[in-house]
Amino acid sequence: MTRDRATADGAEHVARVEAGGGTGAGAGAGAGTRTGIDDGGGTGVETGMQTGVDNGFKTGVETGIDDGFGTGVETGIQVKPVAGHIGAEITGVDLAAEPADAVVAAIRAAVLRWKVVFFRGQRLDHAGHVAFARRFGEPVVLRKRGSASPAGVPEVETTADRLELGGKFGMEHDEWLRRRRHSLLRGWHCDHGARVDPPAATILRAETVPPYGGDTTWANLAAAYAGLSGPVREFVDGLWAEHRLGVGYQPRPGDDAYVRHLLDHQVATLHPLVRVHPETGERVLYVNGYYVEQIAGLSRAESRAILDMLLEQAVRPEYTVRFRWEPGSVAFWDNRATIHLAPSDNAHLDHPRIMHRVMLAGDVPVGVDGRPSESITGTAVGRW
Repeated sequence: MTRDRATADGAEHVARVEAGGGTGAGAGAGAGTRTGIDDGGGTGVETGMQTGVDNGFKTGVETGIDDGFGTGVETGIQVKPVAGHIGAEITGVDLAAEPADAVVAAIRAAVLRWKVVFFRGQRLDHAGHVAFARRFGEPVVLRKRGSASPAGVPEVETTADRLELGGKFGMEHDEWLRRRRHSLLRGWHCDHGARVDPPAATILRAETVPPYGGDTTWANLAAAYAGLSGPVREFVDGLWAEHRLGVGYQPRPGDDAYVRHLLDHQVATLHPLVRVHPETGERVLYVNGYYVEQIAGLSRAESRAILDMLLEQAVRPEYTVRFRWEPGSVAFWDNRATIHLAPSDNAHLDHPRIMHRVMLAGDVPVGVDGRPSESITGTAVGRW
């Protein structure tokens, strides 16, 4: 079991973990041992924390979580929450030094509890980044990456590759971003959300960042769901929505190479609007501004109004956390229970921002009724 030891002002949580004897097995929301936890956001909603589940994340140590971390083996790490519903900074661990199983279990529990955790001053190289990620699951290997990504390390994608995308389709990068982000909430997304099996988690490492600007923001979709009124929760529990690559893109006048690319490489999936988290049992408001196109069974006008309301709910300030990057910073987030917003305030600063990410293979989302997501086109489980 686990528990918190707090400082006098309640701001610092010292993580301890008791290593259990079991390892994870099973892929459904009903697998593993369930322990009731408070969602920590003051909602009073009790969720089922399942331990011993190998379903996106993996660990050889079985641990529980009780709004903090436990007793038993002293890990030496500190988990300091940085916002009320989401985000914690973890100190006292060198990610390049092959952390002990108990430390890995504590980090995993922190990710499940706080949805995104942050490390500073890390000295990971590409191989170390992949090795650390592999402690939690199977890294995704992308078939195509840009020229900025490291050769010989196919699990690592360098975000500077994004700067090449507009040029591939005859646009400056700024124009390409502007046409993709035509609304204020358009940039909010989970990674690869149009796939039938989106990544379980992402680990992003900062190599070079501007001296100011370039922050990333995350939102907790479990807290957003819990914050809805009862009648609205009951209504959205039964809805499904189409997630499609390229939704909302504003074409250029005349021939547009990016439109042709989207038509030739369509990716779309029918996902539940509320998914059940495979490890915690939490209900997650599975919306984002980047991929979600249409709620099934509703008119376009009805769908648009409801999606706008739910997305505004998801990104309310109280459900978000913003992180100021430094060289050597690492962010590790649960892609099943968060959406995030990449920065748009640094393009004019003429300072490089080079980040490297590794994604962990995920499962097929499951709705409240137990039905799994359905591929519409261009996506299959495990095929990248």
